[in-house]
Amino acid sequence: MIVYGSSVSPYVRKVLVALIEKGIPFEHRPVGFHSSDPGFRAASPLGKIPALEEDGFRLADSSAIIDYVECRHPQPALIPTDAQSLARARWFEKFGECELTRQVLIPFVERFLKPRLFKTEGDEALAQRTVDTALPPLFDYLESQIEGPCLVASTFSIADIAVAAPFHNLRLAKVTVDDARWPKLAAWVSATLERPSFVAAIAAAKA
Repeated sequence: MIVYGSSVSPYVRKVLVALIEKGIPFEHRPVGFHSSDPGFRAASPLGKIPALEEDGFRLADSSAIIDYVECRHPQPALIPTDAQSLARARWFEKFGECELTRQVLIPFVERFLKPRLFKTEGDEALAQRTVDTALPPLFDYLESQIEGPCLVASTFSIADIAVAAPFHNLRLAKVTVDDARWPKLAAWVSATLERPSFVAAIAAAKA
């Protein structure tokens, strides 16, 4: 199994964490968006990351990839099966991928990506405005939902992976969760990002 995509991306990180949690061997090829790598372009014709290839089967999109992996390797389960837990896990997955990541990427791009990758100055005013106004309502919501170590049914799942993944990008942007204002969220983020699967996926980006 080959996974294409830089693990600095929260979407790629999501797939890597799932594979590591399941103990599935894979080869990681850290290509960027629209890479000319022929294997990557065959798996992701739109040039988006992540993408996967296994025995001639090719697929792009993190959610589709994890559905495929879950069917092929059902244990340990990362997607709940009972109706309510499944629905909440899917909701948190989309919340993490869309609502949260959309806002997180603004300070990440302005403070981390532009200076390092593009060698240009980021828009600090835009980054700080996002941190001050767009992120707090999302943090308020998550604070209200956390009741234990996992977001859904006391079992680590795709919900935890998808919501925690962008918080590492916030750390790269020098943004932390205020543990006085959001104590449950701050504790949950720290504990989740310290799981061996997240540590390994984050180390892949550093490598």
